[in-house]
Amino acid sequence: MSTAVATPSAVENLVLNLTTDIHVRASLEDTFAALLEQLGPGADTPDGTAMPMKLELWPGGRWFRDLGNGDGHLWGHVQAVKRPTLLEFTGPLFMSYAVVNNVQYRLKKVEGGTIISFHHFALGAIPDDYRQGVNKGWTHIAERIRARAEKGR
Repeated sequence: MSTAVATPSAVENLVLNLTTDIHVRASLEDTFAALLEQLGPGADTPDGTAMPMKLELWPGGRWFRDLGNGDGHLWGHVQAVKRPTLLEFTGPLFMSYAVVNNVQYRLKKVEGGTIISFHHFALGAIPDDYRQGVNKGWTHIAERIRARAEKGR
């Protein structure tokens, strides 16, 4: 029997780690409401296509794409929620692979609005095209949250 040893480069290929801060010129409450809208019923893709998402806002609640008739795709479960300062998910997200993800939105009131500290950590078999596309998707979501919150202020 042979033993496989993971080299640091092989391990690094299994990890995805994204962090960013998003400054929103709106109140903490308006920003959190915009976050929930964008991740739920107001979700869309970068090309503007509606993406029917459901978010059950309680610990253990599901976050999923609802295609109707009981069809869909589980993105994750709410790991933690503390209104209006924290929303955290764990699950496969948009990846139908052997992978686990943790996504955190931490909101903090600052002079002139709110800072959203976003963190996405993934571990597993993540295809290269997903690695390349993930920034585009999260950036789109962040911009839509900012626009929704600033419009509603």
